[in-house]
Amino acid sequence: MKILVVVPAYNEEGCIRGVIEDIREHFPDGDIIVINDGSQDNTSAIAGSLGTRVADLPYNLGIGGAMQAGFLYALQEGYDAVIQFDGDGQHHADQIGKILAPWRSQEADLVVGSRFLSDSGFTSSVQRKIGAKILSFVVSSLTGQRITDTTSGFRVYGRTTLEFFCSVYPEDYPEVEALILAHKKGLKIVEVASEIGPRTGGRSSITSSRAFYYMIKVLLAIFVDLMKKID
Repeated sequence: MKILVVVPAYNEEGCIRGVIEDIREHFPDGDIIVINDGSQDNTSAIAGSLGTRVADLPYNLGIGGAMQAGFLYALQEGYDAVIQFDGDGQHHADQIGKILAPWRSQEADLVVGSRFLSDSGFTSSVQRKIGAKILSFVVSSLTGQRITDTTSGFRVYGRTTLEFFCSVYPEDYPEVEALILAHKKGLKIVEVASEIGPRTGGRSSITSSRAFYYMIKVLLAIFVDLMKKID
């Protein structure tokens, strides 16, 4: 099986070297591509100096555009699956085997690594915790299955899911919407407990003050998704 690790990165010069080295140490059988999402720092140069494939987007498209670029590359190059692995150092490559297992056994088309299925020690602000619980309740209700970590960016996408998301992947804060769209498409979603830590550098686009705005925006997007016709 050909597996591609897609690392979306925006201004992650302080983290990207460690991320790439971690993946190479714990998942040497996978290929890596860094999607440099219009960074204004040395993210691209550092990744390239390590001999990693780098796709430089012309300007900042956001996580949705960066991931869709990775999906398109994976399909073009004949990969069987993509692992989404953020460039901020939150994800641990020694957890990749865990989230790959349901896809390898054909139990899942889309696997989500969850911070909340076990006591991983992950902490966040009160605002983000409340928002996460609300989004979990909404998505779980709409999909008919319990999903605890709707915003996780640590995921595995099988070939069928790649083909689907190449054309319909959401652009803005896509992780939550993607679950709804995948469910509507009839794809099998499985959540796996995974250790995910704090960022090792850089700054999240979803600050505590923006958490409420983010939640409302995502809920409105879900409402629109429910009205979409999925072929």
